[in-house]
Amino acid sequence: MERLRIGIVIPAYNEAETIADVVNSAKQYGVPIVVDDGSKDHTARLASLAGGDVVRHDENKGYDEALNSGFKRSAELESEVVITLDGDGQHESGLIREFVSKIEDGSDVVVGIRNRKQRFAERLFAWYTLVRFGIRDPLCGMKAYRIKVYNDMGRFDTYGSIGTQLMLFAAKKGYKLDQLAVNINSRKGRSRFGQFFWGNYRIIRAMLMSIWHVK
Repeated sequence: MERLRIGIVIPAYNEAETIADVVNSAKQYGVPIVVDDGSKDHTARLASLAGGDVVRHDENKGYDEALNSGFKRSAELESEVVITLDGDGQHESGLIREFVSKIEDGSDVVVGIRNRKQRFAERLFAWYTLVRFGIRDPLCGMKAYRIKVYNDMGRFDTYGSIGTQLMLFAAKKGYKLDQLAVNINSRKGRSRFGQFFWGNYRIIRAMLMSIWHVK
């Protein structure tokens, strides 16, 4: 793994309870880049104390804007590979090694496949991407990208895709994609994504925008 410079982008909003553990477990694999998306708690301070490279938003801008900032910082640090990882402790940091191994074997993007999907809209979006691109779980927050894919597009997200636009861009452009099963741990506290109606609305909107943009 020493052959590649790895940036680990961790969007975080009010994740003081878990962020230090996530950073501590991730930093053995690369540089943890924590994007504190306008948190009202001590997320940024605890992430910094744990050894994270912290990017701060003065106000909450949302998941995709946090990823935009994280990828920009990764490029500034001259990362060769960027891993996205949730700040709530649901992803096992040890899987980073397996994601990077697939990149080393020639993949340009590696997409996680969760062991469960909770919302109807998640299953609908997954059906669309499976039929169109062979991608089984577009909304899994753990993914790996060669930085050249990001540089080719020039930005991670432009329309609020819930972390899917760069992946779909890569699929459309013919980059080599691979997939990897990931177990999802139970998160501590309330989900930041939104409850039933709002969560499903956001996912269906992202899917429709993807159909429009990725023709």
